[in-house]
Amino acid sequence: MVSFSDNTSLSCPNNPSQAPKFANTFTTRIFSDVAGDITITVDGESFLLHKFPLVSRSGKIRKMVADGKDYDVSKLELVNFPGGPHTFELAMKFCYGMNFEITAANAALLRCAAEYLDMSEDYREENLVARTEVYLNDVVVQSLEKCVEVLCTCENLPPLVEELGIINRCVEAIAMNACKEQLVSSLSTLDCNSESTELKTGCMEWWIEDLSVLRIDYYHKVITSMARIGVRPDSIVESLMHYAQISLKSIGKCQIWNPARPNSNSGTTENEQKTIVEALVNLLPTLKSSNVPLSFLFGMLRMAIMVEATVACRLELERRIAFRLEMASLDDLLIPSLRAGDSLFDIDTVHRILVNFLQQIEDEENEDSGGYESDGLASLGHGSLLKVGRLIDSYLAEIAPDPYLSLQKFIAMIETLPDYARVIDDGLYRAIDIYLKAHPMLSDHECKKLCKVIDCQKLSQEATNHAAQNERLPVQMAIKVLYFEQLRLKNALCGSSGDGFLSQKISSGVPSAAMSPRDNYASLRRENRELKLEISRMRVRLSELEKEQVVMKRGMMEKSGNGKTFFTSLSKGIGRIGIFSGPGGGKRRKPRGTEGKSGRSRRYSVS
Repeated sequence: MVSFSDNTSLSCPNNPSQAPKFANTFTTRIFSDVAGDITITVDGESFLLHKFPLVSRSGKIRKMVADGKDYDVSKLELVNFPGGPHTFELAMKFCYGMNFEITAANAALLRCAAEYLDMSEDYREENLVARTEVYLNDVVVQSLEKCVEVLCTCENLPPLVEELGIINRCVEAIAMNACKEQLVSSLSTLDCNSESTELKTGCMEWWIEDLSVLRIDYYHKVITSMARIGVRPDSIVESLMHYAQISLKSIGKCQIWNPARPNSNSGTTENEQKTIVEALVNLLPTLKSSNVPLSFLFGMLRMAIMVEATVACRLELERRIAFRLEMASLDDLLIPSLRAGDSLFDIDTVHRILVNFLQQIEDEENEDSGGYESDGLASLGHGSLLKVGRLIDSYLAEIAPDPYLSLQKFIAMIETLPDYARVIDDGLYRAIDIYLKAHPMLSDHECKKLCKVIDCQKLSQEATNHAAQNERLPVQMAIKVLYFEQLRLKNALCGSSGDGFLSQKISSGVPSAAMSPRDNYASLRRENRELKLEISRMRVRLSELEKEQVVMKRGMMEKSGNGKTFFTSLSKGIGRIGIFSGPGGGKRRKPRGTEGKSGRSRRYSVS
């Protein structure tokens, strides 16, 4: 429609002693000889108007005037008028035949106002209802930006806007336009190789940015419609991340790490943030359809804890994190605890995540009934378990200095991981040593209970040496460490390192004839897993023995003063023994000297 630049206000002051500007300016242009005969009040603002142009287009005003035939109708009041006085002024301009522009900013307001005033085709052709419907259907739904703008104006409108279908039309139009844009961008990047991802991201950014201004309930409708129509899950995840960054930025780090600090946000804002967090988690695509970044999931989990989201919301985030826990970092697991008097970090949340991870691995193994052909999948699961084992050991070492961390929680976290999740127990030993150092008031019984979880046979040479001299460990623990170290050295010298243990594992893993086929299969899988673990341990021990051999060679060379001279004399002595078998004078002193040195080296290696 043609825009009208008249800036004259249609509203008049509530004081009846003052003449309304509307009567002295605007009305005289159309009815120069007719004064205003009706005053309509909208939200406290009065408008001096004429009955004739109003009743000719508005069924509601016509009915109100007709109902007041028996008395002088000069004042009417419209309660809960959609859009307030400003929208009513635009509707009155339409009744008087003044041209003005319908835009995305006022289309929904005028449509609701037209419905409220009953300005339909029953009273005049091309009435305000028809004019606004044409604009919504022909202009708004064709543009994603205009749909977003219309939805923003609908936030302050009554439920009438929902009944008229304006919100649903805009939501469906946004989803359809985004899907079309996705197809166009995919075609435009079809011939691109390395630059395709950057181009697609650039094409998507414009509507992702636009959607971030929507209220959460409208945004939820839009994303749900997009997922139903077929917008890429990765694009939806990108939009969710951007919306969370914009809408939840008021929750600062100082609030997360210092819950006792007074919150400047109002209760309404906190409730809105809780609603936003729960809605965004509900909108996350399925695990198989999209790869949601772990950093985003951990961030949303922290937010959910902060705003006290529902238990279902937090459990869903924990389940998603557990699905890819092997890809998490140590910083991700360091979730601050917000409960007063508790440990510094949220141990319970990490414990539940770990339990979910182990449960998923167990479920995958139970579902896999393909026999020995499934060893590839089993090895992948075991590799993930080893990664998580190293991650949890690092996490235990990080939280161990916490003076408020109870021994019960610490041990529960350790025992959650199965024995085969750790190739060596060096990381576990380090975490326990840090805990003992930070908690010197533990009793002897508690120290023994904590150190009992360490498998001394899985400690490296370096950890064993440290444990043997560690005064914080119980005496029984130190003796046990020394015993297994001597046993390992003896096996290494005899060339039977790990054979006894390995044969024991094999003999214990032989399935019994009385076992069911399913139990036999489970037993074979356990045996396979233990054998792989033992092979990993043997590789670690072999590497340690190679290092010890290099150190011993260097020590022997340093004691001889000159390694080259030593080996030269040794070779000459051996040559003389081989060539001259008869007795000689002092020629045998070098072989005896060499024999003495080798004897000392044997004594050194045994000790």
